Amino acid sequence: MMRQDWDIYKDRDVTPKEMFLNRRQIMAGGLGAACVTALPRGARAEALTPNSFEEITSYNNFYEFGWDKSDPKKYAAALTTTPWSVEIDGLVERPGTYALEDLLKMVTVSERIYRFRCVEAWSMVIPWSGFQLSDLLESVGVQSGARYVGFTSVLRPKEMPGQSGYSGIDWPYQEGLRLDEAMNPLTLMATGLYGEDLPKQNGAPIRLVVPWKYGFKSAKSIVKISLLKDQPLNTWQALQPKEYGFYANVNPQVDHPRWSQATERVIGAGLFGGRKETLMFNGYGEQVASLYRGMDLRKFY
Repeated sequence: MMRQDWDIYKDRDVTPKEMFLNRRQIMAGGLGAACVTALPRGARAEALTPNSFEEITSYNNFYEFGWDKSDPKKYAAALTTTPWSVEIDGLVERPGTYALEDLLKMVTVSERIYRFRCVEAWSMVIPWSGFQLSDLLESVGVQSGARYVGFTSVLRPKEMPGQSGYSGIDWPYQEGLRLDEAMNPLTLMATGLYGEDLPKQNGAPIRLVVPWKYGFKSAKSIVKISLLKDQPLNTWQALQPKEYGFYANVNPQVDHPRWSQATERVIGAGLFGGRKETLMFNGYGEQVASLYRGMDLRKFY
């Protein structure tokens, strides 16, 4: 099978997470080259070295557990992830509630390293494992009237302290993609990290990953996928429509109303790491720019 530019090598070629706990030692030994992957054509000179397991699992936005970056790791252990099921409904040929283990029998799980860019202008590189959302949608059968895909995260206030009391967010968390975005080969349903099961603070047991969009598009702990005729209203768009649009494509030319998106702070780069220029579509333009041909990306932000 021909390898795609964004595919990573088999798991034996991915640097184990333990080796990233001392990043200076790794880079000094030249081991970062083991993780070259997920690069657009013409950008092969840049090796994507994943952030350490500790960085990825300790610095998170998962507001169901609280607003501080450390809250997800602190409180996520209370989330029950076994058993888990995902309801698939709407304009679909084979609707139903699928146990996660049955759902995984319908798809092929692989590993990929993707850039991750938060709307807050920080970034990481993350080695996910999961399956293409397109494979799942093809398995359940998309009806001709479907134009969008909606995602609903779990609602469990007793296990997720951020959902109890007033937070300003209308839970559960909702997200959505256009159908052609959902069917793009880059769009991943992640079930693992560094070759292990997905940690709870990162959206276990199954989450969305859309690497050319800001991180808030990647709904976590998903319990429902809906095939829709009309565009759904995502949570942050409903909360602050002037700041967070439906598309949320990484775009250094369109600033957030309160900060620039031209550069990003790289998590793990250290005190003197500085900032790096943000790439259009987070560096995946060759794979996804055609989806937005002719669109005004300042209007459809």
